[in-house]
Amino acid sequence: MVNQQDTKGHLITYQTHPTPKRLYSLKEGAVYLGRTVGAVREMLWAGKMPFVKDGKRILIDIQDMNEWIDRNKIKSVY
Repeated sequence: MVNQQDTKGHLITYQTHPTPKRLYSLKEGAVYLGRTVGAVREMLWAGKMPFVKDGKRILIDIQDMNEWIDRNKIKSVY
């Protein structure tokens, strides 16, 4: 953290670490999921995972990616 004093002598604290990223591009989401961009795009069009559309941009919420991973975990019994 960085501390500074304003003109009245009050201590002001600023965060030096960025806010965690929540929305990922298709390419970033593909890297996170270990899939190709085309495979992720097909998952989105098939309705397997929700997405955010901002104009032409498609963004994927990291919480949705984590939920998709959890839903698709399979426990095998040997």
